[in-house]
Amino acid sequence: MKISEKLDQKIFSVSFEVFPPKTETSFESVKAAVKDIAALSPSFISVTYGAGGGTSAHTLEIAREIQADFGVTSLAHLTCVSSTRQTVAQRIDDFAAAGIQNVMALRGDILKDRQNDDRTAWDYRHAIDLVKELKASNHDFCIGGACYPEMHPESESKEEDILHLREKVEAGCDFLTTQMFFENDLFYKFLENIRAKNIDVPVLPGIMPITGAAQVERAVSLSGAYVPRRFLAIARRFGDNPDAMKQAGIAYATDQIIDLFANGVYHVHVYSMNKPDVAAAIMNNLSNIIGNK
Repeated sequence: MKISEKLDQKIFSVSFEVFPPKTETSFESVKAAVKDIAALSPSFISVTYGAGGGTSAHTLEIAREIQADFGVTSLAHLTCVSSTRQTVAQRIDDFAAAGIQNVMALRGDILKDRQNDDRTAWDYRHAIDLVKELKASNHDFCIGGACYPEMHPESESKEEDILHLREKVEAGCDFLTTQMFFENDLFYKFLENIRAKNIDVPVLPGIMPITGAAQVERAVSLSGAYVPRRFLAIARRFGDNPDAMKQAGIAYATDQIIDLFANGVYHVHVYSMNKPDVAAAIMNNLSNIIGNK
């Protein structure tokens, strides 16, 4: 089923994200985690791609298994930076052959050894290039794109960022998923701003449960996300107690989701990664809310 069809439904839902194994030895443990997350009956499960496409074969295999074996809609990530058109075309055909209907079109991280390359010679420099490639293919994909409530770190202004986002949507994105954020008011303001610029596709808020104190610094360094004072207080108070920090982080993420639901948002994407216990705890916290209009 296409994710765009799910997002048209006004039923509270949660989707989760997983990442493929980085090594062959970890493949079975990742598959077990994915199976447990699928058993929670999320709206869909997205599967990341890996820097430089290094785990692309596993992305395809896990995304296919999520649908074929577990009966859950999957969203396969696809990145294009540093890739050739031939490589991307093959990945697109492979996704279609595996029955994948939903693709998350991303630029991807630029590998450290290529950051000083002359990017004008690359086949793809931005996610919009990949969106156009997917639309031009012979396959009928539902295409997702990324967006940044607090502005993409490489944009010079919020106005420029929204302009590029609109161009990406006009190129063929059917829905958007935000980078993680920890203050819901930032999302509400972002939604107001993009709607004013006629960006009308569904927008999935992305929520990251922070279950360890070390994750706070890592999350901020990766996304540049603003961390509210109340969450910093949680990290300071419970950071040296792993069990308490985990419980508090899940509670904070749950509170964000409930607030989003209460303010007219029906679908939320959770960056729980390969942690079925975290995903299960969130679903349990929402047990009497999900499914109620």
